[in-house]
Amino acid sequence: MTTAGENREFYDRLGAFHEKLIEDLAPELIENPRLADAITERLESIRTQTEADALKTKAPPDGGLAGLVGIGAEAAGNLEATRLPQGVEDYDETVASGRILAIADLYYLYQHERIGVFRVMQKLQELFRAGTVRLSSGEGAYGLYRFDRRRILRYTKKERFQTYRRALGYTTAAPMRGAKPNTPFHGQFTQFIGAVAEYWRDKRISDVIRDRAYDPSFGSVATVRRAGLDLRNNLKHASYGHISVFRVEVLQLLDEAFRILGAPDVLRLFGADNAWDVVEEIMRRYCNQEIEASPRHRMAVSGRNIIRWLAIGHVLKSSQAQFEALLQEIANDAEEWLTSAETLGIAYRGDRKAVVPISPRRNGSRNLSSADRF
Repeated sequence: MTTAGENREFYDRLGAFHEKLIEDLAPELIENPRLADAITERLESIRTQTEADALKTKAPPDGGLAGLVGIGAEAAGNLEATRLPQGVEDYDETVASGRILAIADLYYLYQHERIGVFRVMQKLQELFRAGTVRLSSGEGAYGLYRFDRRRILRYTKKERFQTYRRALGYTTAAPMRGAKPNTPFHGQFTQFIGAVAEYWRDKRISDVIRDRAYDPSFGSVATVRRAGLDLRNNLKHASYGHISVFRVEVLQLLDEAFRILGAPDVLRLFGADNAWDVVEEIMRRYCNQEIEASPRHRMAVSGRNIIRWLAIGHVLKSSQAQFEALLQEIANDAEEWLTSAETLGIAYRGDRKAVVPISPRRNGSRNLSSADRF
């Protein structure tokens, strides 16, 4: 269907065929409502494939202008004989998955930054250099020495906070010159997670009260898909620059920090069973702060899984059956993130639809020290 006439004829025939199918299968549609979805999806796939084939058709050198204005041997006899392009590449298809995956890791790192892992390392280094803790030549002590020697090669605290500000809109650090904070991220992220959680809650309810298990569920795929596409587009624009190399370096830094905190001599020093116990003990003893490591860590893990799901491109599926099957992968992650966020007072579910600001100064429900007001 490369001409206007072929385009009109195709859609007329497709619409007539759809009407004929619905008319002939009316009794079966009453007994099996999913049959209508199957017919619609099949016709949509035919339309999509036909348009894709038309896009592959080589255009004339002048783009069809000669036929349109009536010049030369290729002049069109009427408007329906003129070339009609099908459009351009779908905008949502142009998102690079690698950059979205980098943002997922960045979100994971930010939550650990909020827990205070790197502050703990800084305090432990100060104690080690001052000789006020019983560390000397063990695995943890040697790790602290190497951790300190490499600091000049790493991103500084200010640079990390500026990166979180630019890519996620988090922290109150002034962004680097020429950069703008990604302030819409938190609202769109919360909206998408809420839409996913609500969809699966509606589905569970409909599964219980419906007479037939194969009836359509109450959930709206369109709502979840639109929220996911909006967030995906936001992350696309926020993922340029040094985000990819930044996440690699800081993930290595986080891994090294936990190996030091989990070293036998450091565990003995604080009477801890694991590295997380050391983090909580140092924050409590030396920073005078009770941290909520468990909900923050779950937000880090589930949030990263959700953003990774968006990177793969599952949100582009138009079939309800396919979309629902793929969406189930992050159903539990969405519920876990919401539950943890409710614990911290930065998100709500149910009848309260307002997005809660991420800034602790504006939340009003958290009494955090100035060191935590990123």
